[in-house]
Amino acid sequence: MVAQQSDIYQHFADFIASLSPEKLLTYYAPQTMQRRVDLLVERKKNGKITGEESNELERYFLFEHIVRLAKARALKLIAEK
Repeated sequence: MVAQQSDIYQHFADFIASLSPEKLLTYYAPQTMQRRVDLLVERKKNGKITGEESNELERYFLFEHIVRLAKARALKLIAEK
């Protein structure tokens, strides 16, 4: 099942990248989101993260993974032009 999840993430990343590769490369998470991730990472390092916060952090990491896949695909699409 893990391979299937990975495939769907790659497929979605490819789709996002194909919409506007140049624009996608300019995307960065909002500062408020980055501050929240930083807080959650710090709480995890200190062993003070709750189960709900841990799940939230995992969702952020998944989002980051998809964005990185999409940006890598966008770079490839631009290079192929």
